[in-house]
Amino acid sequence: MFLCAQGLSLNAQFSRLGHDIQYQATLQGTAGSGDVAPFWFSNNRYGLGTTEPNSGLVRASIKRDASADSLRHWRIGYGLDLVGAVNHDSHFVMQQAYGDFQFKAIRLSVGQKERPMEVKNPLLSSGGMTNSINARPIPQIRLELPDFWVIPRTKNWLALKAHIAYGMLTDNGWQRNFTAGTDHLRTANSFYHSKAGFVRIGNTEKFPLSLTAGLEMSAQFGGEAWNLRDRADDPNFATFDPHQKLPHGLKAFWHALIPGGNDVSDGNYANSEGNQLGSWHMRLDFQGKGWSVAAYAEHFFEDHSQIFLQYPWKDMLYGVEGHLPKNPVLSGFVYEYLRTTDQSGPIYHDKTPNMPEGIYGVDKYYNHQIYGAWQHAGFSQGHALLLSPIYNTNGKIEFRNNRIRAHHIGLNGEPTPEIGYRILYSHEKSWGTYDIPRTDPAKGDFLLLEATYRPHQVEGLSIGAAYGQNFGKLLGKSGGAMLTVSYTGWIGRK
Repeated sequence: MFLCAQGLSLNAQFSRLGHDIQYQATLQGTAGSGDVAPFWFSNNRYGLGTTEPNSGLVRASIKRDASADSLRHWRIGYGLDLVGAVNHDSHFVMQQAYGDFQFKAIRLSVGQKERPMEVKNPLLSSGGMTNSINARPIPQIRLELPDFWVIPRTKNWLALKAHIAYGMLTDNGWQRNFTAGTDHLRTANSFYHSKAGFVRIGNTEKFPLSLTAGLEMSAQFGGEAWNLRDRADDPNFATFDPHQKLPHGLKAFWHALIPGGNDVSDGNYANSEGNQLGSWHMRLDFQGKGWSVAAYAEHFFEDHSQIFLQYPWKDMLYGVEGHLPKNPVLSGFVYEYLRTTDQSGPIYHDKTPNMPEGIYGVDKYYNHQIYGAWQHAGFSQGHALLLSPIYNTNGKIEFRNNRIRAHHIGLNGEPTPEIGYRILYSHEKSWGTYDIPRTDPAKGDFLLLEATYRPHQVEGLSIGAAYGQNFGKLLGKSGGAMLTVSYTGWIGRK
């Protein structure tokens, strides 16, 4: 009898995995003029954009969210997302394939999954500095508190959110093809690490103001590198080693978690092993009756430079976000200002007995002497406005416009229950890099106008039309149109 009861219980557990499944099919095509596609057609699309002005894709996915088991202690979710594409870097992409296994508030997530950025609006924001929604998802094993968990006995005034993850980059083929015919640096089989912790102070049921603050950090480490140069060498001279296997043992995983050690090319100037970077976040929210407003800031750092207050925090992303009472004109807005021109890293490394005074200013944001750039398959894993390596025409995996100042505006609304719109506009000035500066800064203006129609006669159908435009010298002048048709349905929804 006991075995029979257990068998029935297991069958019941597994049978629920066939319920509350969402499926989606999408067709998308773009057509345009100019050398590259409109900026907001390519970026902040989880790596599914392309710089080609004319392209297309077909996408099919199924997913079951772990929240479908919200009334249970054990919750299970999964997803599979496949893409076929024309004029992209690959004709076939497995965009997502993952399983989520959650007990109460703690989740183990395994696989490749699109994950939102921290404390920012995914539709209207220009992006995050350390981890954004710009690059293709990285397969990983991730232990997390996915939602804010209220600390017991704090009466909902204090909540935590955190994660720790290890994974591996999957862009070996892209790097090999992109650098083909050159002696530029490339890597393969690089490991990935990320961690974050956030605290939320406030109970909006009692008081309208709340504060969210936290730290996120990421790293690239391990793998192997080709055409690696000694950090102290002039890059115009011979390579340090045409092929170098990089540390990948338990000590390397520990140094990714707690920055330490040194890289094989550091020579006498030992630094933290791997490519280490991160951000401090702070966000203040005010919740009104039917409306809300928030102000936020993100401070980016690389290695130990600027992680604390060793240097002034001048490079920041500042933002304001608002949501208005229901109306047919404007539902939400975002304004952001980004500055990355300071870069307070040491020019002649840190102070030494022979050189007691430090000269600073060349952190080379997103660039690294071993791993090339903070990117995955050509797209920045951080902020898109620093212009991803995929825009380079010289086969070099690097960020060539990492000293910028930018303004960004995002607007959205629903004139009717069936029609919605989104507008993105970004203006930036680039001074290039400290290695290759622009004495006359190049400007770029990027516009997106998007409308979506969801007819009530066909539930689940969505038809989107968008117009994009690039202006200025950064990417040149170009324009284009995008048409997207998508259908979403459910299997076994209760």
